[in-house]
Amino acid sequence: MSHKVTTVWKENMLLESDNPSGHTVLLETTPDFGGTGKGLSPKALMLSSLSGCTALDVLSLLKKMRVTIDSFKVEVTAEMTKEHPKYYNKVSVDYYFTGKELKKDKIEKAVNLSEERYCGVFEMFRKFAEVRTKIYYSEA
Repeated sequence: MSHKVTTVWKENMLLESDNPSGHTVLLETTPDFGGTGKGLSPKALMLSSLSGCTALDVLSLLKKMRVTIDSFKVEVTAEMTKEHPKYYNKVSVDYYFTGKELKKDKIEKAVNLSEERYCGVFEMFRKFAEVRTKIYYSEA
């Protein structure tokens, strides 16, 4: 399977990139380098890809396991190298679950399956960064 995206210059430092699904996203650099705040940073978008990939896996797995939650979020925090080419070398992925009588064993299984088996973005990040994960629970 192959994917193709096309990125087109719109104006100044603003780009529009499509996605195989047909949706588009605006990409841009920071104001320090001529950006205007209309688009997302390409590197930060990588973090969104990581959090989105694992979150979708976890939600799908919890649904199959018939686990009910009230709310769920994934926060990804990353440190960047100081030298060029700058890249994320340390990444923390934090999972937050809220609900009544949370089934922690099944939640941990879903998170582990995402991280170790299903989330391709997670696997890509492991190739260039030290990745740490943690799960937080809040009983509602």
